[in-house]
Amino acid sequence: MRRASNPLPIMPLVPRRSLQTLLLAFSNNRPPLQCLAGATPLFAPCRLLHLPPRRLPSKNLFFALESSRDRSPVLLLPSRSVHLARQDDEMSLAEKVDVLKSKLDQKGIRCPSSDAGQYSNMLCPKCKGGSSMEKSFSLFIREDWGLAMWSCFRGNCRWSSSVEASRKGKDNGVVHRKTSKLKEHRILTEEELHLEPLSEELLSYFAARKISAETLRRNAVMQITSHGQIAIAFTYRRDGTLVGCKYRDTSKKFWQEKDTERIFYGLDDIKLATDIIIVEGEMDKLALEEAGYLNCVSVPDGAPAQVSTAIPNEEEDTKFQFLWSCKQYIDKASRIILATDADQPGKALAEELARRIGKEKCWRVKWPLKNADEVCKDANEVLMYFGPDALKEAIEKAELFPIRGLFNFKHFFPEIDDYYQGGCTDQFGVSTGWHNVDEFYKVIPGELTVVTGVPNSGKSEWIDALMCNINTSYGWKFVLCSMENKVKEHARKLLEKHIKKPFLKARYTEFVQPMSVEELEEGKKWLNDTFHLIRCDDDCLPSVQFVLTLAKAAVCRHGVRGLVIDPYNELDHQRPTSQTETEYVSKMLTKIKCFARHHDCHVWFVAHPRQLQNWGGGAPNLYDISGSAHFINKCDNGIVIHRNRDANAGPLDRVQVCVRKVRNKVAGCIGDAFLSYDQITGEYTPLEGPNPKN
Repeated sequence: MRRASNPLPIMPLVPRRSLQTLLLAFSNNRPPLQCLAGATPLFAPCRLLHLPPRRLPSKNLFFALESSRDRSPVLLLPSRSVHLARQDDEMSLAEKVDVLKSKLDQKGIRCPSSDAGQYSNMLCPKCKGGSSMEKSFSLFIREDWGLAMWSCFRGNCRWSSSVEASRKGKDNGVVHRKTSKLKEHRILTEEELHLEPLSEELLSYFAARKISAETLRRNAVMQITSHGQIAIAFTYRRDGTLVGCKYRDTSKKFWQEKDTERIFYGLDDIKLATDIIIVEGEMDKLALEEAGYLNCVSVPDGAPAQVSTAIPNEEEDTKFQFLWSCKQYIDKASRIILATDADQPGKALAEELARRIGKEKCWRVKWPLKNADEVCKDANEVLMYFGPDALKEAIEKAELFPIRGLFNFKHFFPEIDDYYQGGCTDQFGVSTGWHNVDEFYKVIPGELTVVTGVPNSGKSEWIDALMCNINTSYGWKFVLCSMENKVKEHARKLLEKHIKKPFLKARYTEFVQPMSVEELEEGKKWLNDTFHLIRCDDDCLPSVQFVLTLAKAAVCRHGVRGLVIDPYNELDHQRPTSQTETEYVSKMLTKIKCFARHHDCHVWFVAHPRQLQNWGGGAPNLYDISGSAHFINKCDNGIVIHRNRDANAGPLDRVQVCVRKVRNKVAGCIGDAFLSYDQITGEYTPLEGPNPKN
């Protein structure tokens, strides 16, 4: 037999009847089951019932079809219970609409303007669509307005249920996720709990903690006698009705009544409050009342040991059900002041509360020092040591709850003061070692310098000389990702600049004596102490992320202050097919700049210009860099290194340092400086004048 693929939910059962009874009913020209008005049959009238031939009571069945041909019989499934839609005949359509809309409003569901019988997508009233505001909530209203069903399809919500347009008000709590079973809360009375007025002994105990009898009376603090000992009874009330009770003896041992509703202590005090103060214990709530704050509540169960990894769904968040149960009061308030304890669990509690309430509306209290080494633990301790005025001052000085990535300038005032007073030795940049270059460019930690120039202009040589100068003057260390250089060749260039002698006897050294073995050994130690290398173990090209990860390790482990990436086209630049090279370069440079700022490390990035058509021999522009204009748009400093190739224009050893961009005017300005390059030792010497010929 064919079954209904999508049975209607929440429908009354039709009693089972035998096939013989059904066929007999057909033969008597009457329907075997009376369908309710408006019910939808499980099978279309024209669909035949297919049964195996040996079991098919063909005679009776065809007789039934023949005798009822004038009214298209509906064949029902006799051997299974059938769910049919239930309808309240006593209610008109208008009444159903009103009742169903009212029930949806109680659930926080806005009834759509679209007609019934359609699915409507909207924001989920429970999860609000998450951070992306996703319209993941699907609502369906039956055409007769007798039933509404909904479901949220967000993975961490999954709220799903239904309501009927019935005056009885019984809703279908179909929830397709694990939820804690709702417990029946006990109904408490003071007589049942044997609560008594506070004795003189406990009044004296509270007086020692600076809490008055009037405050105790207002908060209905009472006592019980247990095993011959008296204990404080903090009564938890909602709308004045006793719903819970928590006990504490003078040795600070706590216990509470079972199977009671968990609510804030002092809940009735925040119903109309625009500012709400949340503390960690009942004594702190009473202490703040002594300072004049009635808009204060305490959590019922203390603080967690640490911050949880994730916030569970509202129904599963059993530890903080007291917060969800008064969400209407929290949402109405404009400011929530978290005055939890100063210990680690207190800080964890403040974080958990702020995550659920919303950090943007939370403030936090810092308790004053109790002595030279200790901070007051909580509100009651401040009251006891310093009095109500000090407690009030602590609340009034509450600070905005920190949000990761969002700061005020005051967080940086010490750094700004140090900058103003000149306490940072390299705040105006460190010298390049060439006074004429310093007029236009100095090296500031945390910045990105892009260096370009046509091939064989000496870009890498100039950066090597720059690093040697900075190391000699300031002791900086560097990490090098120089993929065009073999390690031994790069070591030779650096050693020649440091020792100022040729590495070995070769044609380019002419008659100059190379460095000795002793000088080589001294130079090798300098190399090892000053430079760290980023190399790939195999024939793969390093990615930018690979370089930055290793550079971070070099900064943390060796105190590196500078990173050289030379050149751009020797890195692995795989990117998604949907991403253009311009978009890729923009993100790459942003990532490099973030690394430089975060680690206070200057980065030199060498990028070649694209092939220059009809090049006339002059210095290229930064916009000529191959790949993207973002190289000049995003860098802090842009430098073009250009070597003279025309003997008629001046010496062939003349190198032009073209400073074409300086973002920080403290570091320099746009201009040109000229250096003379010594081919034997690799040294650069300043040439004087705006455009020296000699």
